Amino acid sequence: MSKYTVNVNGQTHSVDVTADTPLLWVLRDSLGLVGTKYGCGIGECGACTVHLNGSPTRACQTPISEVGRSEVTTIEGIDAAGKHPLQQAWCDLDVPQCGYCQAGQIMSAAALLKRNPRPTDADIDKMMAGNLCRCASYVRIRAGIKRAAELASAGTANGGRS
Repeated sequence: MSKYTVNVNGQTHSVDVTADTPLLWVLRDSLGLVGTKYGCGIGECGACTVHLNGSPTRACQTPISEVGRSEVTTIEGIDAAGKHPLQQAWCDLDVPQCGYCQAGQIMSAAALLKRNPRPTDADIDKMMAGNLCRCASYVRIRAGIKRAAELASAGTANGGRS
């Protein structure tokens, strides 16, 4: 076991874990941030997506020893008040069915909108291709991303952390 210092959602935390402990388990088990979900464990489904310095990253495949001084943003840190355009759009359009994959979906979508505030369907499909939804609510997810882009451009929601 070793001590690691990690910056999560703007707060510094010290954790005592082995170097190969996935960031996912540090977030969930050590820090109690359970919004980031375990899906497949091999980085294929996207349920565990968080941001490292603003880039979408699979937390199940990222050992704590590789996080270093990176800023980690989880679904809890995107906007605690629920005012991020994606959070609002997801609620406005009833995007999720079961909701299990939605934290990862939102984190990938947030990275997309930060880089491309007016994405096309093709842009959305390309970015979101690595996020699987067991309920197949892909059409609603795309609509939610488009709605979030509209909200953000209209200035009717704040920009959140990521």
